[in-house]
Amino acid sequence: MIQRILVSLLVAVATAHSQSVDLTIKRYGLSIGNSREVHGVRLNYRDSRLRQVNGLNATIWMPHQTSHGDVRGVALGLPATGARNLTGVGIGVFGLGVEKNMHGISFGLLGLGAGQNVTGFAAGGLGLGAGGDFTGIGIGGLGLGVGGDVAGIIVAGLGLGSGGNVKGITFAGLGLGAGENLSGFTFAGLGAGAGENVTGITLSFGGVGAGKRLSGIAVAGLGMGAGEEIKGLAIAGLGVGSPKITGIAAALAVGGEEIRALVVAPAYFLVETDGLFKGISMGAVSRIKGKHVGLSIALLNIASDLRGVQLGLINIAKSNPKGLKVLPLFNADF
Repeated sequence: MIQRILVSLLVAVATAHSQSVDLTIKRYGLSIGNSREVHGVRLNYRDSRLRQVNGLNATIWMPHQTSHGDVRGVALGLPATGARNLTGVGIGVFGLGVEKNMHGISFGLLGLGAGQNVTGFAAGGLGLGAGGDFTGIGIGGLGLGVGGDVAGIIVAGLGLGSGGNVKGITFAGLGLGAGENLSGFTFAGLGAGAGENVTGITLSFGGVGAGKRLSGIAVAGLGMGAGEEIKGLAIAGLGVGSPKITGIAAALAVGGEEIRALVVAPAYFLVETDGLFKGISMGAVSRIKGKHVGLSIALLNIASDLRGVQLGLINIAKSNPKGLKVLPLFNADF
């Protein structure tokens, strides 16, 4: 009964030529209706002319597009609310929307978003979005999308996407992508990738990819690749590939152009034409179309230019003298 009376009062005041009932002294106190500036408590149905609230601003619905007001304190939506800028605590039973920046602690049962930056702790039951940067702790029940950079701790039920950099500790149930760089600790159920570099510890049941460089520790259930270089520890269920690989690489198949690493490839290891392998490799088939410097252990070893040792059933060193090009068990040239 009290709630119905309060809602009726708010609607009546809101429709009365944008007026308000103000129990204030020099704008300090309680305001009911569509007031412009209050220091204290402000109750309204839907904002259309708000300039500023310092304290509590409670509304029933999102503001009109023509409303450009700042809230410093608490913005409470029963079920939804919004502001131009919010600094403090924002709670929307259904949703919370801010035209520009949101700083502080924010909750939206369905979702919340800001046109520019979000800083602090933010949680959206379905989703969370920011047109600019997100910095802090973010939770999106289904997903989280940011137009700029992401920095902090992020948990997204399905996916996380950023147009810029993602840095920190991030979890995504399905996929995670950064338009520029991805760094820190990352876990994505199906796949994680960045348009430029991936750095740190990256884990995925599916794939991991970088447009340029992948460095650190990366583990993928299916495959892993980088447009320029993989450096560090790279482990994948099916394949690891990059023009340049440095460190340790392990997968069913491993391939590249310049590989300076310990390679474990149970099925197939390939170095492209005029490439270089320097290190130790183990697997079923090793095919080095360029220079081989180091040790290769496989059932079948093939090297265009051998400067090391081959151990296996059949060892082919095309650069060796006639009669030593194909040998069983052992082949070498220094």
